[in-house]
Amino acid sequence: MTASAVRRTPRADCTVGPDGGITFDLDLRREDEEAPELLLRLRGAKSPDRDAGAVRLSLSPLRDGRLRAVLPGTTRSAEGRWDVYLREPGGDDDGAVAVEPGIRDLRLLVDRAPASGPIAVRIPYPTLDGRLAVRCWLRAPHAEAGPVTFDGAGMTVEGTLYGTGLGTDARVEARLPGADGRVLRVPVTGQEGTFAFTLPFDRLAGGSVTAQQLWTLWLVPGAAEGEPAGGVRISRILDDVWDRKKIFVYPGRSAGEGVRATPCYSTDNDLCVRLEPAP
Repeated sequence: MTASAVRRTPRADCTVGPDGGITFDLDLRREDEEAPELLLRLRGAKSPDRDAGAVRLSLSPLRDGRLRAVLPGTTRSAEGRWDVYLREPGGDDDGAVAVEPGIRDLRLLVDRAPASGPIAVRIPYPTLDGRLAVRCWLRAPHAEAGPVTFDGAGMTVEGTLYGTGLGTDARVEARLPGADGRVLRVPVTGQEGTFAFTLPFDRLAGGSVTAQQLWTLWLVPGAAEGEPAGGVRISRILDDVWDRKKIFVYPGRSAGEGVRATPCYSTDNDLCVRLEPAP
């Protein structure tokens, strides 16, 4: 590879298509005939088979001299964060070069209404250290969180349910991970693919809170056909926001004497409620 064959730091413009696929246009000028390939590698993959956590995309020349790779919408990508690399012909994966993010056209992700089947979402985004990555979700079924509103005693969440329906004993469970496995169950209502529930903050606290607690929210469809074991994680993934944690910030509310409850999203866009001692 000559110095003029590839930029020291390749950069890719990304466009998300109507089927959820992604087009990568790399600003490269090649002098050699054999093109490199784009390598997407699942961060933290622990499989002994390295290819199980890798997607390889061929690059084709465009008329303007750039190179293009396409990740089809039909490609099944495991949930997680996929880092994007440029791999030179004849090189190995360890020698691949990280790609920088260029222009990202994510307009088709906004107000997306997915078709039937598993919900697959891919969002190209810039990492904190300036590299290009793709955040992937694959959910079947999926509970998409919508508006979150408040009254004096708690919060009400409305949303859309994909891939299953609500049975007569459907419920929402707020779960506190840990050894004691505390769970608060509240009823859920809905029809024709919608759901809604109200979570009282004082019942969630159940007394004094001396350290921060992060409660996760799950929709359990009940007796509906095809109910997933353990319930469906309530998240918000059907738009162009790859990390809602610091973008969607809700006000805290009293959850009883000396306790404050604050709805929040995780870095994986899962809806949670944070309990902590009131300041």
